[in-house]
Amino acid sequence: MIKIGLTGSIGMGKSETAKIFQELGFPVYDADSSVHKLYGKDQKGAAAVKKFFPAALSSDGSVDRKILSDTVVGDKNKLKILESIIHPLLVEDRELFFEKNKSLKAVVLDIPLLFETGGQINVDYTVVVFTSYEIQKKRVLVRKNMSEEKFKKIISLQLPSADKCARADFIIDTSVSIDDAKKQVKNIILSIGI
Repeated sequence: MIKIGLTGSIGMGKSETAKIFQELGFPVYDADSSVHKLYGKDQKGAAAVKKFFPAALSSDGSVDRKILSDTVVGDKNKLKILESIIHPLLVEDRELFFEKNKSLKAVVLDIPLLFETGGQINVDYTVVVFTSYEIQKKRVLVRKNMSEEKFKKIISLQLPSADKCARADFIIDTSVSIDDAKKQVKNIILSIGI
């Protein structure tokens, strides 16, 4: 099974690119969705967060992502603690995904912090989704609960896009259109031979 690591900074168009891979028949492991699941009521992630960040738990026992985000974004030590408790749970979840799709030629792993966490060593190819800073900022600032200050904090915790692009096996530029991005994805699939 070929493992394709899909990554890109916030607002680059990674989620739309993941949908394109799915439409073309490749199962996508979405790390963010898995985190959402782990943060749910009675889930392992919520129990782990409760130990270290009890104020981030809702009355129903699930993690309040806004409170957790406000607590860790901008504080590298707290962020490291959170990553140290969530990443092992994500590894377990990813293994289940591999097992479920073991008969397939290739899968895509949508991991926002692929390079930041050293996850590139676990994939065969890396694909970085990229756009200009102006487009990125415009996309991000229309999101719910987003401010320019929060955007800058998030960016500061992510590897610069130029560094990600330099490390990538393939780059998808999402500044033109979805159709253009789809052509680029199809070219990558042809290049890999899957």
